Amino acid sequence: MLNSIKKYSKTFFFKVLVGIIILPFLFWGMGDVFSGGSQNVVAKIDSEKISTRDFINYLNILNLSDQERKDLPETTLAEKILSEYIGKKVLILELEDLDVVLEDSSLKELIINDKTFFKENKFSRTEYEKFLITSGLNAALFESNMAEQEKKRQLLNFLSGGIEIPHFLVQHEFNKENQIKKIEFINLKNLYNKPISEKKIEEVFNKNKEFFTEDFKDFKYAELTPLNIIGENEYNESFFNKINLIENEVLDNVEFNKLASAYNLNINNTGLVNKKNKNIDKKISTKLNEKIVDRFFKIKQQNIVEFINLDKKYFIVELTKKTLIQKDKNSKEVRDSIKAQINIENKITENSKLAKDIAGKKFTKSNMEIFAKENNLNIDSITLNNLEDNNTFSPGVVKRIFETDDKSINLITDNMLKDNFIIYTKETKLPTIKKQNKDYENFKLKAKLNLANSIYNIYDLSLNRKYNVEINNKTLNRIKNSF
Repeated sequence: MLNSIKKYSKTFFFKVLVGIIILPFLFWGMGDVFSGGSQNVVAKIDSEKISTRDFINYLNILNLSDQERKDLPETTLAEKILSEYIGKKVLILELEDLDVVLEDSSLKELIINDKTFFKENKFSRTEYEKFLITSGLNAALFESNMAEQEKKRQLLNFLSGGIEIPHFLVQHEFNKENQIKKIEFINLKNLYNKPISEKKIEEVFNKNKEFFTEDFKDFKYAELTPLNIIGENEYNESFFNKINLIENEVLDNVEFNKLASAYNLNINNTGLVNKKNKNIDKKISTKLNEKIVDRFFKIKQQNIVEFINLDKKYFIVELTKKTLIQKDKNSKEVRDSIKAQINIENKITENSKLAKDIAGKKFTKSNMEIFAKENNLNIDSITLNNLEDNNTFSPGVVKRIFETDDKSINLITDNMLKDNFIIYTKETKLPTIKKQNKDYENFKLKAKLNLANSIYNIYDLSLNRKYNVEINNKTLNRIKNSF
């Protein structure tokens, strides 16, 4: 089945689709989760297990930024990455089930025809080997990955290779980004940038004191070094074997003091510090650096031992005490936070009222003029031609404007409520795109991607029913806290 590598499967269309093939799996409905089970298994797909080690290796090759690693315990990024990883695994299982194969001779043809490895317009073995070395890859791993990618292309070709895109869909995609649209608009920026009184700031602070507090925590910890673990200064195999043993004992919930006693570890305490490694008197603690203390702060539960590996340093840590300290209402941090909160609340309140009136046809063109006059705001005019035709609106806002019908009013904001506009659409002209247009193929590709994505979503639903996925939340949480 799907036994040939069609020329069509090598087009840019399919290279793009291979890049997005995992998207439908990001938020799919998974099976029941389990809280116990093996500590070395993070998930199961039917009877196939995904090991903790394999998933950690996958996380490491993603080259997450320091901030992303730092935020793993606080965000759902690890869950999304695991879902993506599961999606890839499911796709591999599906390829096996459909008996999608790639002959060695076909793989060879793919490699020797890849212009990445060309020199003087022909395949160069030297260029190929240089690529592997500079990329830190070995030939077996690279060729295995390339084979998997090509098999995915075969599957995609099977699912949507016969799609023919009519001109009206290309025109529709073109007009999403290209319109001659005359509008009038009010920028609400000055409406929402009014000064905030001290009385209002104090009122918000007093009503929300519990939100203006700072966590202070005390940790019991022991650093694991070659000297105190194996009596040597070298980070050798013997040391890492002991480290693995200690990590497994931590996962098995062995008590902190028992571990310290068994391995003759020196026990230390941080004292009450905040995540910036400052004590209650705002003095910096010299026992540990800020980065390590910040990592300690990811620990939420008291009296639970955690194993931490950070910057080639190893610790066992236990949160022994935590408390909340009230912040100073006159500090810049608190005042800026209160002002931002008030501004957001004002925008939400006013935007909600405007949106309700607009939806109820109570905010007409004449009302728009009255509103501008009462609030000392300008009504400006502009003609838009495409998503990035001006410096007034972001492409996201222009896209929303393009969706507004003629002779109608709309309230349009960006996702962060930073930019807020009342828009009146005077006139719209939809330019046509001809097949001779240099961008025609690009918009045809977009139309094809959208149509193909609908097909893949349907296919994804069938995969959801076919494969049962279970997540080991306890192990996943430990992985998140190990970074």
